[in-house]
Amino acid sequence: MAYEFRLQRRVEFSETDAAGIVHFSNFFRYMESVEHAFFRSLGHSVMLKDHEPPLGFPRIHVECDYQSPLRFEDLVEMHLLVREKKPKTLSYLIRFVNLSAEPPREAARGILTVVCVQKNADGSFASTRIPHELAEKIKVAPPELLA
Repeated sequence: MAYEFRLQRRVEFSETDAAGIVHFSNFFRYMESVEHAFFRSLGHSVMLKDHEPPLGFPRIHVECDYQSPLRFEDLVEMHLLVREKKPKTLSYLIRFVNLSAEPPREAARGILTVVCVQKNADGSFASTRIPHELAEKIKVAPPELLA
């Protein structure tokens, strides 16, 4: 069972603002990227099209606190930790570590909470339990990692 996942990437020039640092909105894209990679590492996607009706995981809460800037070509590691697991929701803590800094340092910390929903034939959505085959692969990270 998994409770963490790490993903590294380089900051692209197009992700920076006029001050030369990563624009705040990109941290939300980074959170989505690491969440998708986490699901793929478990053999799933955040779009479960093989279920009837199809399932997905829209965001119900997102926040990010910034400690130090990321700049063009910095190598950033996104460390996803499962902070809470309920029958219909998952919540992650995501640490952004600037591996290019000497010494490496945390640049930001985010929280992303998603809910499992089914898409009904009429186009409406309804929350539903996380499928057993996915839920059994995910557990909550130990408290000392979430501190």
